Amino acid sequence: MTLDALDWRLMNDWQRALPLVSRPFLDIAARLDTTEDRIIDRLQDLLRIGAISRIGATCRPNTLAASTLAAVAAPQDRLEAVAEVINAQEGVNHSYERENTWNIWFVATGPTRGFVDDILSRIADETGLQVLDLRLQRPFNVDLGFALDGSNRLPQPRAVNGDVVIEPGDRAVMQALSDGMAATACPFAELADRLGQSEADIIARVRALAEAGILSRIGVIVRHRALGWRANAMCVFVVPPKEIEACGTALTAVQGVTLCYERRPVPDVWPYTLYCMIHGRSRAETLDVLSQARVAAKLVPYEYRVLFSVRCFRQQGALIDMAAGDNKDGA
Repeated sequence: MTLDALDWRLMNDWQRALPLVSRPFLDIAARLDTTEDRIIDRLQDLLRIGAISRIGATCRPNTLAASTLAAVAAPQDRLEAVAEVINAQEGVNHSYERENTWNIWFVATGPTRGFVDDILSRIADETGLQVLDLRLQRPFNVDLGFALDGSNRLPQPRAVNGDVVIEPGDRAVMQALSDGMAATACPFAELADRLGQSEADIIARVRALAEAGILSRIGVIVRHRALGWRANAMCVFVVPPKEIEACGTALTAVQGVTLCYERRPVPDVWPYTLYCMIHGRSRAETLDVLSQARVAAKLVPYEYRVLFSVRCFRQQGALIDMAAGDNKDGA
């Protein structure tokens, strides 16, 4: 995969900042002193070679839809078969093999909590395995975008405006953004045509959802592993309830830490309450960031585990609205 400076600028600078205008790639081209056609061609190439999975958006968990992180402990001789069962479920949008007894981790999404519960029940029934349901308790940072330029600067978490009223068409809009928009001159116009709305109405609603923090980011969704960030680890900690807020807030300020959130433990099985992701280009780099994070966030006294990703089974947009059409597989 050969990428030049323009490719890296597109992937680094527009992970969460797609201009919400009729011709967003014309706006980007002006900022990069190039042409709209060149930007569109580059984005189409990045999609084709798998450097980016889509141009679209991510939804803040449990706002327009329901989701949970889940895991199973699959015997090694059944790992592939269990992964097939998991990935056959509509609504499983991310799934990974990780280094742990609990070795298949996945995110189940759907329009309601009941829909997500049904996914977990089917997996348990079809595999005969216990499924850990590790529900989100509190997000500290849920924006997976991170700097590709070595700075590791993270955005400040968006504040959620609880006064924004969810409108009837919002789930369909978010589903379309989760599936991804075309790299064409007027992507919002094409999205509007699909949904039977005007371009102006779509752009206005996307802007409102973004400003409310319900839409956590909109832009280029990067495939980290394809770009060399292969030593990725989910790090989990057993933190006393009264310390979680301070530790989680401190973790988000550590360079190299991406996602960070509190999740519900499973008594006597999985006691971990505070999670973060570290994306690195080598295990040594990832472990070095973890060492710094444990000190900076005052996590040294607490039990922890490091679960390196072995492989990605699936990576695609979330299932938000069953009526909005097929959810496109980006695995």
